[in-house]
Amino acid sequence: MNGWPGSTGSIADGILHAARKAYGGFGSFTTLRLIVHADNSLIKFYMPLLSILRFPDPRLKKIAEPVTAVDDNIRRLVRDMAETMYEAPGIGLAATQVDVHKQVIVIDISETHDQLLALINPEILDSDGSQVGEEGCLSVPGIYDKVERAACVRVRYLDLDGQEQTLDADDLLAVCIQHEIDHLQGRVFVDHLSQLKQVRIKNRLAKQARITA
Repeated sequence: MNGWPGSTGSIADGILHAARKAYGGFGSFTTLRLIVHADNSLIKFYMPLLSILRFPDPRLKKIAEPVTAVDDNIRRLVRDMAETMYEAPGIGLAATQVDVHKQVIVIDISETHDQLLALINPEILDSDGSQVGEEGCLSVPGIYDKVERAACVRVRYLDLDGQEQTLDADDLLAVCIQHEIDHLQGRVFVDHLSQLKQVRIKNRLAKQARITA
């Protein structure tokens, strides 16, 4: 790392070394953002951004395992997932999408991006009605299509303290919960579409990948 103008780089290097040690290397993290003021008076250490798998990556088909203990590792995962989701930007992200196959999802449908909902081991207990709406996905960038979902759901989950909670959701929140739970079960929203549409989407994404390669 080259450091920043006006700094010796020693402080930045020290933080980078500490980050590597804390996270065991960067692994699948795409970036670790550090800001060092020119006079070294203020340092902000941002959480790493995780790499988001893209359809049709076969790892998106893996079934997530239940979380056996809500510990600091899970809370760190939630923080990193939230940062990744906000940066993307998106309104929901499942651990499966960042190649961590644990039953963890994060959602924030607020316009102010300050109402984070973390659901661990989410399970839909009941659903009612139906709604059809256009969906997109961070793992299927630039693709949107209509999907039918339940209009209302009741979901049971563990919070960040490991306490069991129950939530009644409707409208967009209900859609997001169903969408993200699909990921934990190895499905993406395009699996709800026709085979023809799935083939077209795969071809389009493959073309995008060649252009950006």
